[in-house]
This record gives sequence, structure tokens and C-alpha cells, in this order.
Amino acid sequence: MPKMKSHRGAAKRFKKTGSGKIVRSHAFTSHILEKKSPKRKRNLRKSAVMHPTDAKRIANMVPYL
Repeated sequence: MPKMKSHRGAAKRFKKTGSGKIVRSHAFTSHILEKKSPKRKRNLRKSAVMHPTDAKRIANMVPYL
């Protein structure tokens, strides 16, 4: 049986934590930053844990994550 292929777009966007949860980065961080408050921009820098229902979908897309 050959190896499964990872969804390359998903593989570049998600990582797995030590406990096995899937982590994502926030959107809305690249441009139009003047109108966003410093607090909002600071919080967008942090990573976020995927909701379990979405995490299951991502795990299927990237089997070797």
C-alpha cells in the first residue's frame, strides 16, 4: 500500500501540539492594520486551538501531522 498524500495547503497551516491537539494561526493579520487596535493585533499573533469538529477534518487532510 503506498503512503497517503498530505493536503499541502493544510500541511503548511496547521501543527500538532504535544498532547495531540491541532493548532492554527489567526487570520486578518497581514494588511489593513491601522484601524485594528494594538490589543487586537497582539492577540491575533497568538496561535489558537482548533475546535474538535474541525480538527477531525484537518487530521484527515494531513495524515502524518
